[in-house]
Amino acid sequence: MAKRKRLSPANPVFLSEEAPVPLSPHHAPPIADVAGEASARAALEEVTDTLTRARTEGRMVIPLPLSSIDMGYLVRDRLHVDDAEMVALIESLRARGQQTPIEVAPLDHDRYGLISGWRRCTALARLAEETGEDATVLAFVRQPDQSAAAYLAMVEENEIRVGLSFYERARIVACCVENRVYSSQKQALNALFASASRAKRSKIKSFVAIVEALDGSLRFPQSIGERLGLQLAKSLEADAGLATRLRRILEQGAPESPEAEQALITAALKPQKKSLTRENAAQELAPGLEMKAGRNSLTLKGTALNADLQARLVAWLKSELG
Repeated sequence: MAKRKRLSPANPVFLSEEAPVPLSPHHAPPIADVAGEASARAALEEVTDTLTRARTEGRMVIPLPLSSIDMGYLVRDRLHVDDAEMVALIESLRARGQQTPIEVAPLDHDRYGLISGWRRCTALARLAEETGEDATVLAFVRQPDQSAAAYLAMVEENEIRVGLSFYERARIVACCVENRVYSSQKQALNALFASASRAKRSKIKSFVAIVEALDGSLRFPQSIGERLGLQLAKSLEADAGLATRLRRILEQGAPESPEAEQALITAALKPQKKSLTRENAAQELAPGLEMKAGRNSLTLKGTALNADLQARLVAWLKSELG
């Protein structure tokens, strides 16, 4: 049987040479790193820009502290809220959370004015009282140039649901103009109350004068009826000092009911009674000298009115009037 040829041992010279190391599959050329970073940066900038535009345009839902919302910004608290309806809304919020965001306008010092969603805010506030937690509300923040549709929707909703008073309608108009949603009262009236008659818009415009003069001083403004409101608006226009007097009267009177407040307003609008003293009653200036003042006349008479006194009076009048 033939012997198998024995293999010679490995040559150490060959073993000393290092084998080439293959490139790692995770190692990318420098140009690929630059391209990847640029792509990631561009994607981040695009996302940031999209979010910024969404927030600026009022399309982003933002959580806000309920305490930062001015609920009386446009429409003050209603005199009556249906209890059963409010309980149902509270239970819905408790079970499912807030499904529909409210709409607000930015104010100063991290405050927001409520445009629509008064019932939701009221229900969330009551729910927070039960739980003892700080209430948060989901909201769209509307800028002035995007708010017109939101204001119009709020007006239409409230007109159908509760029927706004003339004062509340006028207050919405005043707020819209003040916050540059509309450039003028006329534009705001025509846009917000387009379906109203011209006569009704004219009455709302008259109430705007009351809002501008007495908002914040009136405790029950929504209770002011059409007749008293129009009379008040006319008087404010005719008497520049009436607004100041009324604010003082309302502050001092501190009415606790709509009837008491309207009584104060009515009394202030009544013409002042004339003095009981006759304007043409004779007045004794000195013994033997009486003066009687009348419309465009002044009469002096008496034994003391001698020639010397008359001459001195004439000379004095000439010096004063000359």
